[in-house]
Amino acid sequence: MLGPVPEVDITEDLVRTLLQQQHPDLADLPLTWAGAGWDNALWRVGEHLAARFPVRAAAADLLVHEQQWLPVLAPRLPVDVPAPVRRGAASASYPWAWSVVPWFEADAAHRTPVAHRSAWAPQLAEVLHALHRPAPADAPDNPFRGGPLGPRGDTLADRVHQLGLADADRILERWRDLAGAPAWDGPPLWLHGDPHPANLLVHGGRLRAVIDFGDVTSGDPASDLSTAWLTFDAEGRAALRDRLAYDEATWRRAQAWALSLAVVMLLHPVDHPHLVPIGRHGLAQALAD
Repeated sequence: MLGPVPEVDITEDLVRTLLQQQHPDLADLPLTWAGAGWDNALWRVGEHLAARFPVRAAAADLLVHEQQWLPVLAPRLPVDVPAPVRRGAASASYPWAWSVVPWFEADAAHRTPVAHRSAWAPQLAEVLHALHRPAPADAPDNPFRGGPLGPRGDTLADRVHQLGLADADRILERWRDLAGAPAWDGPPLWLHGDPHPANLLVHGGRLRAVIDFGDVTSGDPASDLSTAWLTFDAEGRAALRDRLAYDEATWRRAQAWALSLAVVMLLHPVDHPHLVPIGRHGLAQALAD
């Protein structure tokens, strides 16, 4: 199964043109392709900056959410986040808002051995502890994160059977058991929305930065806590949980989220192959607990 198809090709010439038009003091810096995800393409600009561009219309508002809310959230967080240092506007050359953000010298956590991640699990717990505070009424909506688990059941079943997973019955039975935990009854909390290990940057055995806040929203923190299974082994998960004072029902919902999100990551072996090992790991960990 293929993921979303890019609607705009973010070429070096396009990036250079946009910088010349809107941020001419940056236009002569070297440009280096840094990759693309489902929603955005990234070009490194010189040594210390990167330019981030939505590649499809459905992602355009997500970048605007980052522009609006990361400057508010960044001062609260104990690690760096890509709060925009410059903003780009839609133009005749490119149809949506775009950002210039800091470049972090680090490796994505999914490229590191799982056993090594336990060392910085307490750091990630501190980030989530600082982030998970009551959100204002105008926090971005996100139908895919932070909401009740019940409506996800049929979609999960369809995906599990589409993949032909050998453990299909076990996955769905475990998910139903976990998803039956009592619902979140607290205020909507700020959520990163997607803190899996490809969005966690590490350097020197420490958590360096948390990136890609496009899914930022508010709601039940359980969807963020799914990273306990997607990112860590049992040791790292215990270190994360020790710092976060959530009740058992919230952790059970988080484990259900981990099953659901792990299956999603298995759906895209061609266009996003780096997500598949994350999905396999998360699925194995969520079934083992």
